[in-house]
Amino acid sequence: MGNDADRYRRYLDGDDNGLIEIIEIYHEGLTLYLNSIVNNICLAEELMQDTFVRLAVKKPRFNGRQYFKTWLYSIAKHCAIDYMRKNSKISYFPIDEAFQMSDEEDIERNYLREEQKIELHKAIKQLKPEYAQVLYLKHFEDFDTAEIASIMKKSKKQVGDLLYRAKNALKAELEKEGIVYEKL
Repeated sequence: MGNDADRYRRYLDGDDNGLIEIIEIYHEGLTLYLNSIVNNICLAEELMQDTFVRLAVKKPRFNGRQYFKTWLYSIAKHCAIDYMRKNSKISYFPIDEAFQMSDEEDIERNYLREEQKIELHKAIKQLKPEYAQVLYLKHFEDFDTAEIASIMKKSKKQVGDLLYRAKNALKAELEKEGIVYEKL
């Protein structure tokens, strides 16, 4: 099986299954991340495909200085930025599907969480694009501060400050709507 860097090396050495495995692992998360940038799920899917096409055609070198996932998400972000530059459409917002719920919970709890999810989503849409992006990377993709810094081309301190401001802005937005979200 191996890790993702090994899969990519296998692909570079001629084993197409290496790239297929990478696509299977990352296509959903990458699509959701790209949607947090472009606010259009169809476009996000196209950009996800463009990211993997870029891997297949250009075969960029993975130097191993960062995690493979971080490197891949950086490539995806650059695909999105390239698209936005060409089309002058800049919009950064997460999508409803970013929240997932356990099937084991009872119906009433699911209903309440669904309502909370909708309100949280609405509040995140009201934030600055940079805040929405950093919250998505941290809380939905579980990147650490160093990985987020690499993806967003910022220092770890800048990301820490950005996360702090984003959480406060989200909390203020939720409070403005009369909602208390205990996880902030």
